[in-house]
Amino acid sequence: MVLDEVWRGLEGVDALSGPQGGPLRRTVKLILDPLVIRPVQYPSCGGAVLTADGATLLAARVYAHADALRATAAWFTLLKQARRRLRITEGTAQDLYFQRCFELAATRGHPDPHRDRVRAEAVLREIHGVAAGRTTQALKDHLTDPARAALLDDLLTTAWGRRPPPPAVPVGHSPQLRQLLDCAVASRTDTDTRAGRRLLDLLAAANAGTHTGIELWHAATRDAATDLARYRARELGLTTHSVPRRPEVGDSASTATLGLPFDRTVHERVFTVLQVSTERAELPPIPDLVTTEIARSCAPWALLGESLRVTAAAGVELALGLAPIAPPDPLRSRPDTGVSAAHRLVNGRWQREAYVLQARRLAVHPLPGDGNPLTAIAAELRTPWRPYLRRLWVRLHGRDVRELPVTEPDELWDLLDGVARSVVLDHRTRVRKALSAQAAREPDTAEPRAV
Repeated sequence: MVLDEVWRGLEGVDALSGPQGGPLRRTVKLILDPLVIRPVQYPSCGGAVLTADGATLLAARVYAHADALRATAAWFTLLKQARRRLRITEGTAQDLYFQRCFELAATRGHPDPHRDRVRAEAVLREIHGVAAGRTTQALKDHLTDPARAALLDDLLTTAWGRRPPPPAVPVGHSPQLRQLLDCAVASRTDTDTRAGRRLLDLLAAANAGTHTGIELWHAATRDAATDLARYRARELGLTTHSVPRRPEVGDSASTATLGLPFDRTVHERVFTVLQVSTERAELPPIPDLVTTEIARSCAPWALLGESLRVTAAAGVELALGLAPIAPPDPLRSRPDTGVSAAHRLVNGRWQREAYVLQARRLAVHPLPGDGNPLTAIAAELRTPWRPYLRRLWVRLHGRDVRELPVTEPDELWDLLDGVARSVVLDHRTRVRKALSAQAAREPDTAEPRAV
């Protein structure tokens, strides 16, 4: 509500606003949160429900950037006009241009519609020129050729049939992975990270990530009493099936219809990589991206790098101990799950979130209606490992495509903790939207002030 009220008081920002006059979701995500409000630097502006001082500070920061925001909107309008003239259809304009427009506003001020027309076209060519032929349309053309699609489908069948079998004797790595979590947390303040680095190397050499990844294919048929029974892909939120199935090649992709990580087609997996890449010229050519993705999709954890598989396994150990709402779910309450310093750190931060406190109240006094967004978020907080592991896999997949291993414990912690923060921020945004909608329906009774 606070942000919405402040935004509606600004003039000249229509290009960054929704039909009702409030800021677009991407405006908040790409411009306001990271570049204007900066909740990490100003924590009082970061909650879903603000104190009076926090609301005042947030309003002051937005008003202080009002001129830059108006210039950003003007630059965005100019770039969209140039985009139409150049007949560019690749990518989403808001995702590609919002932050660049804010940069132009900060460095050049308000654009001149005539004098800066050439500059706008140059900016677009710079943004889209880095694709070097690695476009989503080129991907679609490559995969929809009938003869090539048949060959790739055969390649998928062969690769899936050659997956490594599970070891004759199950191998458990949970104690070492929990120890790795503790080393990773300690690396934030400890300058001597040799112990953590040595443990990470030992787990990679022991193929701990490979073993846990193989279990995802067979856990449904293994003894549920074993330590490895925790690696069940459906319960972890990575697939809708009891065990992962062979992916399809696919002939289309859209961010609005993506399935769970292990249910995505090869087309969808490469498509997401192209969508988020700002330097596509650094990626392999489309044919190489596709054939490598086929091999990756049939590998343990659907990842090729062993250090990334170990990171995924460590992520499971962390995720199954997440408990924003107590008591924890039975899936996480196994005696051997263990609680590390990493769990205490992430859970402590999460449990202090205002929306988590609201979710606890909803657990006792649910709101009427199955479709209430706050009730849905409260339900999701009872299985927090699912959104966490889905987001972790996406980040590890991106690193795997770029051949970026995890070699240091602090690097591992940055990944795991960054995903936790991302999930919290996503929930916070959804709660903010729900509270704003409620306030619009009941303006006289809404006491909490949502961001």
